[in-house]
Amino acid sequence: MDAKTPPDAAAVRPSGAAPRRAGRPAAPVRFRGGQKRATAGSGRMAALLVSPTLLVLTVVVLYPTIMALRESLYGAKGLDPETGFISDTEPFVGLQNYVDIFGEAGDRFWNAFWNTTFFTVVTVGLETVIGVAMALIMHKAFQGRALVRASILIPWAVPTAISGLLWRWIFNSDGIANALIGQQVLWTTEGFHAKIAVIIAEVWKTAPFIGLLVLAGLQVIGKEVYEAARMDGASPVRQFWHITLPLVKPALLVAVLFRCLDALRMFDLPYLLVGAQKNSVETLSMLAQNEASNVRFGPAAAYAVILFLYVFLIALGFVRLLGADVVGDGGTARKAKRKGRLRRAPAPGRAEVSA
Repeated sequence: MDAKTPPDAAAVRPSGAAPRRAGRPAAPVRFRGGQKRATAGSGRMAALLVSPTLLVLTVVVLYPTIMALRESLYGAKGLDPETGFISDTEPFVGLQNYVDIFGEAGDRFWNAFWNTTFFTVVTVGLETVIGVAMALIMHKAFQGRALVRASILIPWAVPTAISGLLWRWIFNSDGIANALIGQQVLWTTEGFHAKIAVIIAEVWKTAPFIGLLVLAGLQVIGKEVYEAARMDGASPVRQFWHITLPLVKPALLVAVLFRCLDALRMFDLPYLLVGAQKNSVETLSMLAQNEASNVRFGPAAAYAVILFLYVFLIALGFVRLLGADVVGDGGTARKAKRKGRLRRAPAPGRAEVSA
């Protein structure tokens, strides 16, 4: 039986369009109105599901940030020239708290800024190397692996306050550290040795965090990949650089990002280990807390706002530069999506029925 075109087909086909060849299926009919309604409904459902999280973030993050920014525009309470008593209100100084950072009064701020940056770079770098080594050890199959995993992850489970007191006892003048090196070093006083004490304690505490995330990335790598590499004659070193490291890179980058953000706001460990108002280990968080404890809320809020902007810029730069690698697609997902959008575009002259 020969296929014949129904009479009503000419009414649907626009004028000037070429007739459809026999045997070729008709183009699918698109209902744009239905798609728009479905998309709008999905958008409303997504907004409804996300709204509790946005509400919590507004209360916990946005409101304190706005209040800190407002407080940074006021100065400390001083004497009222009219009454001679201490003023009940804080004077409005505008951006003076930020301007003072670049004057002679900003030496303490820049010392804390460079201490924060130094601790972040050194500790995160050491934690990345040690964490990857820990992950490789925990990934190996050997007898007693569960005990090794537990012993590696215990430091990360210890609260930071307990860890600081523990390391303060270790770095005491007659503690274990001096007994091991055979010298009398005052670790918890001013000097570069105080920085070393903080770095050792911080790396011991948080290197297992990176190791745990990298271990999760190693679990998804198939064994057949390594078997094929061994059959091709690849050494263990070449397997690590060309197989393990590229495949585990997304998890590693996420771990490094979280550790950078955590190290930039370091406060409790140097505060408990060395103490407050120590120029060698004072960070921006410690400086802001010290100013607030001395009832100088304006400068403290200004330091907190600058620290917030510093952390925000680091996170934004990290995601902008390495965002494609973090999701592990190298940008191929966006390219495929763009190609698919072009492929799904309707051809000119094809009939479409609107709902």
